[in-house]
Amino acid sequence: MRAVVVDVVRGRPEVREVPRPSAPPGGVVVRVMATGLCRSDWHGWAGHDDDIVFPHVPGHELAGVVTEAGAGVGRWAAGDRVTVPFVCGCGRCEWCRTGQAQVCPDQQQPGFTHGGSFAEFVVLHAADTNLVALPAQVDFATAASLGCRFATAYRGLAGRARVTEGEWVTVVGAGGVGLSAVMIARALGARVIAVDRNPEALAVAAAVGAEHTLLSAAASGTGTAASGTGAGATVDVPAAVAELTGGGSHVTVDAVGSEQTCADAILSLRRRGRHVQIGLLPPIDGHPRVPMSRVIGWELDLLGSHGMAAADYPAMMALIERGTLQPQRLIERTVGLTEAAALLPAFDQATPAGMTMIDPSR
Repeated sequence: MRAVVVDVVRGRPEVREVPRPSAPPGGVVVRVMATGLCRSDWHGWAGHDDDIVFPHVPGHELAGVVTEAGAGVGRWAAGDRVTVPFVCGCGRCEWCRTGQAQVCPDQQQPGFTHGGSFAEFVVLHAADTNLVALPAQVDFATAASLGCRFATAYRGLAGRARVTEGEWVTVVGAGGVGLSAVMIARALGARVIAVDRNPEALAVAAAVGAEHTLLSAAASGTGTAASGTGAGATVDVPAAVAELTGGGSHVTVDAVGSEQTCADAILSLRRRGRHVQIGLLPPIDGHPRVPMSRVIGWELDLLGSHGMAAADYPAMMALIERGTLQPQRLIERTVGLTEAAALLPAFDQATPAGMTMIDPSR
């Protein structure tokens, strides 16, 4: 089969012919019909994940068709249309048995712990625990967009922060996961502020539910207010959020993962607010610096969101079937494997106003 292969940390990805996998006990092989190109894939390429063994095939957001089921698989057979969370639980531990497979200590992750979905076929483990059936009206690209960014944002806001109607939610970063968070927060009845350094991304954020947008100036932490009434003067992002919300946001999301974006999000909270960290923070001098004095003084809650277990997909999928959530609106472009290989090394610097999907058949 054709696959994108990375030989060493930060090596040049290449499309090659590699052996087609076989289904392990309890697992399946899926023909990949669509897979997402995500900032997490860049983190893996850059060497920020200790689980990866090189040479390696990236890719962790996917949807496709089961082609082979291994021994012991009871719920799935060849021909089934499926998607999967990027965290695949073992199916045996106490976390998996209680529906919390996203924190399984023995988890598998395609594209990280084993070969991923930037390929024509991929192996998925513990299929009876992790696979999700696709409704007929949900296409493969839409389903693949759920696997990491959309599902992580959904769990972060609905399951972890428990956003309620009328609350203010500030989303820092309007890439794939940030735009997902904007759309989901609005569907939950929140009032949303989106922050980004890319005007095109902010325009998409406004189109999918942001009431106000702030054009940030990246490292300085300052930016230009670009709310529903138009652009304003250069402002400090936390100060601008405090002014727009009357004291700070109830919930903030860092959908990027840098010291600046994390700090801007935390400092944009009101007292006793809730922060959801979704963007991965690469280590800087051992650990990223976080404004913990504000966390302590204002009794803020810091919450992580590490994907969403297959057991929690039905509620999200029902909103998609009803049209309340429309993740397909966030897909900006679809590329083939060769273009994906070229895009991966620079993806941390990319400014797409939405998600990039890969069709391995192209």
